[in-house]
Amino acid sequence: MNEAIKNRYDFVFFFDVKDGNPNGDPDQVNLPRADAEDQKGLVTDVCIKRKVRNYVMLEKELKEPFDIFIRQEQVLNRIIDAAAGETIRNRQEDLAAKYFDIRTFGAVLSTGEKGAGTIRGPVQFTFSRSEDRIFQAEHSVTRCAVTTVEDAKKQESREFASTFGRKYTVPYALYRMHGFVSAVDAAKTKFSEDDLKLLWKSLINAFEHDRAAARGEMNPRKLVIFKHNSHLGNELSGRLFERVTVKKNSELPRCVDHYQIDVERENIPSGIEIKVWPEESVY
Repeated sequence: MNEAIKNRYDFVFFFDVKDGNPNGDPDQVNLPRADAEDQKGLVTDVCIKRKVRNYVMLEKELKEPFDIFIRQEQVLNRIIDAAAGETIRNRQEDLAAKYFDIRTFGAVLSTGEKGAGTIRGPVQFTFSRSEDRIFQAEHSVTRCAVTTVEDAKKQESREFASTFGRKYTVPYALYRMHGFVSAVDAAKTKFSEDDLKLLWKSLINAFEHDRAAARGEMNPRKLVIFKHNSHLGNELSGRLFERVTVKKNSELPRCVDHYQIDVERENIPSGIEIKVWPEESVY
């Protein structure tokens, strides 16, 4: 494994959705998630982490050291108990060395017979929040086929309603997510420069292999990375995020061109380097 990163990073990630549901809320009949007070759209950090994991699974084919710990059909306790080492720390190091998502996001490993405590990951995401209020559109979904003979007879006599479900979408929304990469926590999991490049690549490609009728068109729009020249950082993340502003060019935005995303590069604090995708390569 490569050695851990030596620099702290903060970043802003923009993505949008058109005629899709970016993150349904199971507590609200799968309506697109929204802030109950201002009706701005929300996408959870867990949702974006899942897409990152899925992309890494596709690119690295579950081969060490880029295997994925949190995935379907995985029996977690079996993996935890099989980790090498007599101490909790030894088992944590063994698991982090094998699994990209443990090195990146951390994991709760305290289950199982042996247990391996809890690892705090160096990479943290906030909830993504839309720039404007969203409209939660509802659509009836119909079908011409039936599943039983009884339903077929009802359909012939017009007693059977063809509507069998509902679909929920956001007509258009631009979402903003903040992220943090801690060099201090990276030293504990050995999160490396190669891991960091894979993280940027995974964010940018997160929606390419996650297409579904329910999600419509989802695309990455901008990734702004602030690199600190020290492991503790050279400026507060909040002040850096304030340098990324969004202006609306339309009363009813329906595409990314109806927004203007600006990054203030003047008077950058000492020790801070800024990279902006897609204008610049980040991996």
